[in-house]
Amino acid sequence: MQQPTSDKGAGPLHGIKVIELAGIGPGPMACMLLADLGATVLRIDRPAPPELGIKRPARFNLLLRNRQLAHANLKDPAAAAQVLDLVAHADVLIEGYRPGVAERLGLGPDACLARNPGLVYGRMTGWGQDGPLAQAAGHDLNYVALTGVIHAIGRAGQPPSIPLALTGDMGGGALYLVMGILSALLERARSGQGQVVDAAVVDGAASLATLFYGLHAAGVWQDARGSNVLDSGAPFYDVYQCQDGHWISIGPIEGRFYAQLLQKLDLDPATCGEQNDRDAWPATKVRIAQRFSQKTRQAWCELLEGSDVCFAPVLSFAEAPHHPHIKARGTLLDVDGVIQPAPAPRFSRSVPPQPSAPLESPNTDLRTMLEEWRAGPDNVGAASGT
Repeated sequence: MQQPTSDKGAGPLHGIKVIELAGIGPGPMACMLLADLGATVLRIDRPAPPELGIKRPARFNLLLRNRQLAHANLKDPAAAAQVLDLVAHADVLIEGYRPGVAERLGLGPDACLARNPGLVYGRMTGWGQDGPLAQAAGHDLNYVALTGVIHAIGRAGQPPSIPLALTGDMGGGALYLVMGILSALLERARSGQGQVVDAAVVDGAASLATLFYGLHAAGVWQDARGSNVLDSGAPFYDVYQCQDGHWISIGPIEGRFYAQLLQKLDLDPATCGEQNDRDAWPATKVRIAQRFSQKTRQAWCELLEGSDVCFAPVLSFAEAPHHPHIKARGTLLDVDGVIQPAPAPRFSRSVPPQPSAPLESPNTDLRTMLEEWRAGPDNVGAASGT
């Protein structure tokens, strides 16, 4: 049998054309993921985009990597008409406006699907396209708070913790939008028809919490923060401070792994009580904390890393790129002097290229892009050198 040839540099989504109507947060993250995997993504931004979030040069706005960029005033009917011309040749369109805004611009699902019945139209919002809060402003923290997730994160006796924007915008938003788009593209291969994907951060964040809703329904997850196995309540699933002020993490949930941890810490199991005896947890946590405070983080790495005690040092963003495992896998890359995550997941044959830096200014215009897309998939990216 002939061995498959390598498609290194193409990526599994090579030939898929995506229009991104510029937004913030989960929409750009979703487009980055699609672009990382080889799709051609054209980001259409305002001629003078507003400053949103933390100001920084474009090269550090990593969610905008791997893009072609054009500016257009979509309130101008002529510009909106040009976008519709592009839609006719696109596979996917992604917008992150409040419900109804795209329709008022003449770029809603009905108008776009009329031009291209095979289009997958991705809608990214916080609250969703309908419901009492659909028109309300909000951000990641608000959407996740409504799902019960924020209430569950934190230590006993402490306020709820804020889990960056990973649980909401990026996980519940971007990843679910991408999953929906890819599913719709697969379904299109059977039916020949496009459709609308309504991705809401509140829906995705709730879906991510499915395990915990099940545990709660079974009565084995308590609503009180810091009282459960996976929320810092258990002594065997927590972070501990070392002698030098650095932190380490342990997570030996399985009995045999926990026993190995106690052995390596030279702790007598008889003094720690049964592993899942909640009454024994506070005293055991004190014993384990005392042990970890007696050595530096590096000393604990040398003793525990690579063993079955489920151990890892707690590294900062500055430290993580230098860890041997991260370096060996190439999990983090240096692109034009900016450290950033590599595309994920990995493919044995359709290997995506290394990410390209976000653009400082437009590298194409709508008319040029339309000519390029009309020419066919083999020419996608040719006009701008991508």
